[in-house]
Amino acid sequence: MTLAPRRRAAHGVSRTAIGATVRARLLAALALCVAVSASAGCDSIKSKFIKSKVAVTPLLEPLARADTEQLFAEINRVAQVQSLRGKVDIQFLDTSFAKCGVVEKYRTADGDVTIQRPGLIYLVIQDPFVGSKIAEMSSDGAKFWVAILKGDEKYRNFLTGTNAADYKRLAGGDTEVDCGGGDKKKNAAMQQRAVSAFSGLRPQHFTDALLVRPVAAAGAELLYARNEAFAEERDERVGASKSARVVRGYYQLEELQPEPGGRARLLRRFWFDRTGGVRLARIQTFDESGALATDVVYRTPKPFGEAGKYTLASEIELTRPQERYSIRINYQTPEAVKVDQPLPRESFVLENRSNLKAVDLDAKKP
Repeated sequence: MTLAPRRRAAHGVSRTAIGATVRARLLAALALCVAVSASAGCDSIKSKFIKSKVAVTPLLEPLARADTEQLFAEINRVAQVQSLRGKVDIQFLDTSFAKCGVVEKYRTADGDVTIQRPGLIYLVIQDPFVGSKIAEMSSDGAKFWVAILKGDEKYRNFLTGTNAADYKRLAGGDTEVDCGGGDKKKNAAMQQRAVSAFSGLRPQHFTDALLVRPVAAAGAELLYARNEAFAEERDERVGASKSARVVRGYYQLEELQPEPGGRARLLRRFWFDRTGGVRLARIQTFDESGALATDVVYRTPKPFGEAGKYTLASEIELTRPQERYSIRINYQTPEAVKVDQPLPRESFVLENRSNLKAVDLDAKKP
């Protein structure tokens, strides 16, 4: 009689324990399902908004800091150079065919350049293989002379003109390009454009690019505005791949000429590379309408002259957007360049020794 209650008591305890265990397992399984579902749901949400990984172009650092006076000092440091004489490589790039997706690059020529302040230059350009002269040009700061010795007969002229004057391009300089005209027609147009553009070169364009003009002295009627800028560019560091891109930090300094009515005209814009220091890297000049007239980029600074008196850009790219061409100038051996050895002004007057047809650009047409 006493055994039955004990069996019922034992049986009741066993069912309670089993029930608790089952409930615990069910709760654990439910929690796991919820966690898995939530994770799957998050992944589903992520997949809707995140399509692909995007590489961020890195910023070159450290970025140096400078005030306006320090930017003035960098310009005037470069502008201390009084004269340079040395051998250069010159390459002409015709950008007039951009509408066809083409930039025509001509082979590099040898050059012998002498530049001297104020605005004096004598430049000889010759074929690097046979040594024959392609062109000569000079300026005494006020007038210029250009002798075109190669190309079509109508371009083989001896040009004289005035630096301050604004001349129209020679005939054929605005040749239109027919992108579907076939290789033969396009090549003929390219050659015509090349010779015409070369005939349009002015010695003072080289002078202003190779001998930077200083900023105005204190008290001059010019204004200067400074700002910060960033530009994405091709990575030109040693070892970088051709497709690598970087973001480079700059200071910009704008040179403004005040005009009546509270206005101002932009004359020059200076760019200063801030990567690891402050270096003059680019100068843009503008015409009276505000259009970009000249864009000069300075690269690869090296010591110039035997004593390394100046550290200057050894690679210069001069672009004339309105004429649709660029000139790349590389000093062959910067350490061999003659620095600050002035020559008499008459050394910069070019004579018509080849008896070319003389064309006076200042002569009035009848």
